[in-house]
Amino acid sequence: MSATSIRLVEPSDGPALAALLSRDRQTYARWLPARPPEYYTPEGQTSVVASLLASHGQGLAWPGVVVADGAVIGQVSISSILRGSFQKGFLGYWVSSSHQGLGHTSRAVGLALRIAEDELDLHRLEAHTQLENLASQAVLRKHGFSSWGIAHDHFYADGGWHDKVFWERKLTRRISS
Repeated sequence: MSATSIRLVEPSDGPALAALLSRDRQTYARWLPARPPEYYTPEGQTSVVASLLASHGQGLAWPGVVVADGAVIGQVSISSILRGSFQKGFLGYWVSSSHQGLGHTSRAVGLALRIAEDELDLHRLEAHTQLENLASQAVLRKHGFSSWGIAHDHFYADGGWHDKVFWERKLTRRISS
């Protein structure tokens, strides 16, 4: 079993992300929104990374990559961060198809939870899964998320609308005075 870590995405990750996304484009078509062809190029991903890092700089997101044996194998992010009386964010993640079933996704989610709590000082994380994505639902359950509803025809991908299961997890946020 290889070690899994996560870290903040870097501009130099663009080519690796492009290669993974391009290779898995058809495999994940059902789960991801349609993107223009440039999205799957090193330049396109370098531009996406720059945008993600700009959001991070504004305190709106923590965009990370999943790393195994020194190589980028996916992404994990905490986005749509709301402060004030909410103190919450939205968890998203994916791991390349060639690295699935090895525990990387679960370990990455566990590490992201620590960042949400310890670095971002969030009170709550939310996530969505498609109704049929049982593997992702199992990862969320393992990490203490509970489902709280289904949004019908919530997400358009692969030529059709898909239902989404909404998930939530309260974190043990320390209230600062």
